[in-house]
Amino acid sequence: MNLILNLTTQGLINGAIYALVAIGLAMVFGLLRVLHIAHAGLFTLGGYLGLVITNATGSFALGMVLSMVAVAACGMLMYRFCYEPILEQPPYVPLIASVGMFLAIEELLRLVFGDYGLSYRVPPLQGAVVLAGMQIKYAELGAVAMAVILLVGLAVFAARTRVGMAWRASVSEPRMAASCGISLRQVRYLNFAIGSAFAAAAGVMVGVLNNLVEPSMGAVPTYKALAIIVIGGLGNMGGTLVASLLLGLVEAFGSTYLANVLDRDSVAFAAMLAVLLVKPEGLFSGGHWRRRLVQLMKQKGATQWALMKRHS
Repeated sequence: MNLILNLTTQGLINGAIYALVAIGLAMVFGLLRVLHIAHAGLFTLGGYLGLVITNATGSFALGMVLSMVAVAACGMLMYRFCYEPILEQPPYVPLIASVGMFLAIEELLRLVFGDYGLSYRVPPLQGAVVLAGMQIKYAELGAVAMAVILLVGLAVFAARTRVGMAWRASVSEPRMAASCGISLRQVRYLNFAIGSAFAAAAGVMVGVLNNLVEPSMGAVPTYKALAIIVIGGLGNMGGTLVASLLLGLVEAFGSTYLANVLDRDSVAFAAMLAVLLVKPEGLFSGGHWRRRLVQLMKQKGATQWALMKRHS
């Protein structure tokens, strides 16, 4: 019983971190229909910035906030100069550009900080607490708390604010949103800012959990996030969140009970293949929410949905 409880807890902790990475990918794909591989580079950049700022100032909170802000700005610049000029090209063109940006960020970090990883001088969130007979590190609790705060904040923003409703409408029905006067360009900037900030937060927390950041640290979490958005239904935020938690649990139990069959990092792709064989569109296709948003837009009318002015 204790083993099952421990595995469940570890799976949910890992799932919370995966959710922060995968939500950003789902947001970009939902709006642009582009697999944002460069998200891995932003994840790694966030981890490095958080560590460097924390080591320089002694404040982990400041390192987290500045890392998220800086990486959000980098995400918007990435969209402006690398994606926006080629959006009208065939889908493989932005995909190749995204892979190139990921490799460029990784190599740049390697040139600046070296091939070997960096560690915190004074690791933050040290210590542990005993809950229900389990020892849980403060860093693990911090990772879960960060994920909950950011994801709940995003949900409230999307459901309760006018800008958030415009953003959600643009992701689900971009043509109809544009016809109502919503600026898709501004929504895309917002999309990249939020998704990149989430990636930075995940990168910082992974760096704290491992007390290590290295140039290649973003590859595996982002590849798993790609599997997650396929499992959850491409572009579906709720499905992505559920799939993240499911994958965390499957990994935790699979790495224990299937250790002789599958490596832990292989579990994500085995799960993705299994889902694709049974339900190619993913577990949560998101059709209900698209239909609901269309109904809302028709009910509210163009005036209320014209929340962002088009650029002339």
